[in-house]
This record gives sequence, structure tokens and C-alpha cells, in this order.
Amino acid sequence: MRHLAPLAAAFFLIAATPGKVPEPTDLWQGAMHGYTPNTVAGATVLDTAALSKLLVGVPPLMVDVAEADKKPAGMAATALWMPAHRSIPGATWLPGAGSGSSEASFVDAFEARFAALMGGDRSKPIVAFCHPECWGSWNAAKRLVGLGYTKVYWYPEGMEGWQAQHDTAIVKADPQWPVFGGKPVTQ
Repeated sequence: MRHLAPLAAAFFLIAATPGKVPEPTDLWQGAMHGYTPNTVAGATVLDTAALSKLLVGVPPLMVDVAEADKKPAGMAATALWMPAHRSIPGATWLPGAGSGSSEASFVDAFEARFAALMGGDRSKPIVAFCHPECWGSWNAAKRLVGLGYTKVYWYPEGMEGWQAQHDTAIVKADPQWPVFGGKPVTQ
């Protein structure tokens, strides 16, 4: 047993480096920010050049699953709080939709919102993104594949990867997307 500890530590170090993270078999339940796998089984991974090409012609549904900014803890309750969320122009922002939650209310809301956004057509292309090294977009892509969507793309470079070469836009949260926990989005 004592000899297994160095092997376990070595595996962790290998798994915790860019490009060496094994793809989990289920949704990611850990911290949302950190190194991610290079793949999502059943989805196509895009870099910025490939996403730019995909956006020519009939664009896919671009889904930003980044969390909403939280009001700083030290800010007075009466202080004006007006965060602006920047994203890829034309994206639909579903804050927190990259959760790995298996709670029925979240799973049902996710499935219903995507069915509505896609008009029930599971063959239309969808691109899930967030920020670099964010498990949220990985989870969203994996969940979409699991729901039977056939043209799922994952853009792991995220909004920051996009803005390195392209303009971004301020987007509002999708008013039809309930935030996990049943609280409606109020932006």
C-alpha cells in the first residue's frame, strides 16, 4: 500500500497539467476553473480559427454558460451594482448552465431551454463556451451530447480566446433561463 502513494501522486501531477486531464465519464462535479480535457466525447472541439469558419453562413446557436458576476461581499446592499457581461456577439447567455448538477429542477430546465432555443431540432449546430480552463462549457457540451444533440461543438478558448482576435459585445442573460436553484434571472 505504501508503494501506491507515489504512483497516485504522480498520476495527479500528470492529470493536473494542460493537455493531460483525462476525460471524466460523467459530468464534472469539482471546481469549475482548472485544467480541462482536450476532448468531449461526441462533440467537436473548436479553436478560434475553426469557430470563425463555422460562423460564416448560417451561424450555430452560440451558448455562453459563464457564471454571472456576484456582487462583492463588502458592497453595501443599497450600492448600485451594474455588471456588464461581455461575450461573443450574438451569443445566448445562460448563466450557470455549465453546472454539473444532477438536481431534477436543473436538468429539466436545461433540457427545456435548449429544446426551445433549438426549436426541437437536435441536428442544428450548437457551440458551448465559457472562459478558458472552465469546466462549465465542457459540462454543457457533454450534457447536450447526452440529450441527443448531434452537432455539438465545444470552444474551450472561451470568450477570452475570441476577444484576442475579434470584437466582443455586452449581452444580457437569457430572460427565459432560470438560474439553478429556481431563482429567475433578473438582468
